[in-house]
Amino acid sequence: MKGSSAGILLLLLASLASLGAVLGATAQAQAVVTAAARPNFLFVYADDQRWDAMGVVQREQGERARFPWFQTPNMDRLAAEGVRFRNAFVVHSLCSPSRAAFLTGLYNHLNGVANNHTPFPANSITHAALLRAAGYRTGYIGKWHMGQQRGPRPGFDYSASYVAHGRYDDCPFEIDGARTETMGWVDDVATDFAIEFLKQNQAKPFLLIVGYKSPHGPRTPPARWQSELGDVEAKPAVTATNFAPYRGKVEAGQPAKAQPAPARASEAPHGPGPELVRNYFRTIAAVDENLGRLLATLDELRLAENTVVVYASDNGFFLGEHGLGDKRAAYEESIRIPLLLRYPKLGDRAKGKVIDALALNIDLAPTFLDLASVPVPAQMQGKSWRPLLESKPAAWRKSFFYEYFYEKGFAITTVLAVRTESAKLIRYPGHDDWTELFDLKADPNETRNLAGDARGQKLLESMKAEFERQAKSIEFRIPEYADPVPADPKKEAKK
Repeated sequence: MKGSSAGILLLLLASLASLGAVLGATAQAQAVVTAAARPNFLFVYADDQRWDAMGVVQREQGERARFPWFQTPNMDRLAAEGVRFRNAFVVHSLCSPSRAAFLTGLYNHLNGVANNHTPFPANSITHAALLRAAGYRTGYIGKWHMGQQRGPRPGFDYSASYVAHGRYDDCPFEIDGARTETMGWVDDVATDFAIEFLKQNQAKPFLLIVGYKSPHGPRTPPARWQSELGDVEAKPAVTATNFAPYRGKVEAGQPAKAQPAPARASEAPHGPGPELVRNYFRTIAAVDENLGRLLATLDELRLAENTVVVYASDNGFFLGEHGLGDKRAAYEESIRIPLLLRYPKLGDRAKGKVIDALALNIDLAPTFLDLASVPVPAQMQGKSWRPLLESKPAAWRKSFFYEYFYEKGFAITTVLAVRTESAKLIRYPGHDDWTELFDLKADPNETRNLAGDARGQKLLESMKAEFERQAKSIEFRIPEYADPVPADPKKEAKK
């Protein structure tokens, strides 16, 4: 783990002290909450699925849809039977950091994970550990991806997972830490393990998290999908030639020679090729099938009524927008995620409902704890979605802070941003001239940077003030466990 050993030790000691206090309160709460009143939890999430990679969203977008041919009947079923959050976001668009945020309810500058090569602190306060202490049976299945972390997954009674990204075919799993060979497509295998967990734990309250590898690269669909989707193609991204300001100026963390913009739009790269895009959607379609298998199992076991099902992704993904093909940046396609929630006990008020309030990945932990009547630790920075689900008037966030910390080996520097319901300010520390400001109401595709436009100065000043307010409210800082940005790139390159 990077950073000061002393600092990390202090962080872990503080976590232990907080965990002890929270577990004490949890034990008291457990005594007064009957097993019948406690819902089960099934959290299923994909890797790199962008928010609009769902049939229900494509239909909603109509003429604006880039992938109108794509269908996800089981995700659509969840949306019809539950709630779809139309404005759901991650606070750090990268696999490991986002997964840590889902678990802890904390921003990544506080939860110990700021990049993809840092193991998850084993004694972190998570919704899994707290639900386990409250009498829940907890299981983690599938992709964990916290660096090269091995062994049983912390906070869980049972885990059937694999190291880092694993592989799509015949991936070795670790069953409670013990290496076990498997055969078949990785997300099918994970679903098999998940179904077995549901069958074995149906008589007690449970939390089950299923992490799918899809649609992360190299995007190898199962055999049944390899010839599907024919020769369909995505419509070109509106922002294909609205390049990110760092594009061509940062190379693996080092400044590179600026590359001139193409003379004509037709000369610009428009993202992954058609077959790569088709494989992206083929793998998501296979995930949708597996989601359907899980929902069918809940029905067969008569668990659906008392089970909170959440479907999401760890981050979004660019398919050519801003000349990009990854995530990390603060544009909508990167930070926005699919988010569906079904809990039949909420009744018709939470059936087929669309919520436009800003929802974040750090909200998952407090939501699960709240619905289970387990005290939510004061340190958690997320908010329970319960008031939104129950249509109860309540103050809700109007903006949020976004952070991405430079990660060695990738061509993007640190990115900080604030997004409100109608605007976004993006800052690149050390590169004030790269600052971006977007009026999302007038320009939802983020095509016009108003930061240097006289017409945007009033908005710029208000967004700067909101940026500072948000940074202060979350106690923002560059964590010691983040990769340091090279101070002298030429000297660093020679090492």
